[in-house]
Amino acid sequence: MAADRLPDFFLIGAPKAGTSALHAALAQHPQLHMSRVKEPKYYMCGDSPPPAYKGPGDAHSNREWIWQRRRYLDLFRDVPAGVLAGESTPFYLYNRDARRRLAVDRPDARLVAVLRDPVDRAYSNWMHLWTDGLEPRGDILEAVAREQQRIDAGWAPFWHYRNVGMYGRQLADLFDHFPREQVLVLRYRELVDQPSQALDRVFRFLGVDTADVAAIPKDNSRPFVRDGARVRAIGPVIRAGAAVGQFLPPEVWRTVSRPLVAQLHRGGDESRPRLTPGQRAFLLEPHLPDIALLEELTGESFEDWKTYRDGGTFSSRTGAQSRVG
Repeated sequence: MAADRLPDFFLIGAPKAGTSALHAALAQHPQLHMSRVKEPKYYMCGDSPPPAYKGPGDAHSNREWIWQRRRYLDLFRDVPAGVLAGESTPFYLYNRDARRRLAVDRPDARLVAVLRDPVDRAYSNWMHLWTDGLEPRGDILEAVAREQQRIDAGWAPFWHYRNVGMYGRQLADLFDHFPREQVLVLRYRELVDQPSQALDRVFRFLGVDTADVAAIPKDNSRPFVRDGARVRAIGPVIRAGAAVGQFLPPEVWRTVSRPLVAQLHRGGDESRPRLTPGQRAFLLEPHLPDIALLEELTGESFEDWKTYRDGGTFSSRTGAQSRVG
């Protein structure tokens, strides 16, 4: 068994772009070991407590970060020799300090970045928080319009709907710290449409054998909750409870909040409203220069991100599960 070893590879982003599914798939490979805690967020902290984020539920979530080095190293304590260790924290790509800390601590690490259409990603991100009662704005355009105000007020990165999707400038900075051959840029649509080929790319990149794994699980989709009396009654209770939850062990608040969230989801709709062409154009416009930068950096076309389409969840596009191997 290796003592005090750090990960050999990282899934660094992006949030709501299939990293949970990829983490679960890689964990099934006999030559790979994924940390038993997903999203430890260690390199976002630098051996200091997490920032005192002030968005709904942020203080509670901060209690789950693994910021002490000893606890982080313990995640990989039992990795057998000859097995590659990895972890996935999808905010490492977005977080400037995390990129630098990774380069100092693990300059030879391999990094996998899964990129999703930034508008689809933002919509999925907003939907996640809205359907769990944490997002107070029932209109994504209104929520995005408040983004800078929220950032200035100290809300956590998961609330940065637009900025998280500025992949071009994030990769440009990452390439200043890591050789490009150590970074694999993967498209979310590859995981959705061609999971076998996508996994084979990751296996080759990591230098392990191609292997049959059971399946890429469907994403963490939630029923859509339409704005109305139920949301306006339960949502504030959930947000207030999340604030109180910062003083409780994380598992206690999750247990207490589960019935409230279930009540909020009751009667929810599995089909989510589609963005109109006007809404999509509004959300896309600030990303266009960054997409151009991304194309320049990668030599790939992201033209499909610039045109209107309905989007959709991982599960809606693949059925219940996608077979890979």
